[in-house]
Amino acid sequence: MTVESGETTQQGVILTEAAAAKVKSLLEQQGEEGLHLRVAVQPGGCSGLRYQLYFDDRKMDGDIVSQFNGVDVVTDRLSAPYLKGATIDFVDTIEKQGFTIDNPNATGSCACGDSFN
Repeated sequence: MTVESGETTQQGVILTEAAAAKVKSLLEQQGEEGLHLRVAVQPGGCSGLRYQLYFDDRKMDGDIVSQFNGVDVVTDRLSAPYLKGATIDFVDTIEKQGFTIDNPNATGSCACGDSFN
């Protein structure tokens, strides 16, 4: 997030503290320098679009880079409009463990719970 003229503007995805801590832990396990979390939207899934989260060492023209608790989160310029204001969290409960994405831009869902349109 950046502050301009007293207003807060979402520049891309938001990583919660829990998610940032998990990503940082996973990056440390990788042991490679220069990796960041890339969040993208790709065609696929039963509803048309699917999220991708993966570690990457590349940065491309037009990438939006945000930092959360020492973790760089990168979104490409084509995915950014679909992810603006989306919150990535990490849950670790008896019922569920993993990253979740709460995206105000996503309309509809599917049975797999992994895609949107």
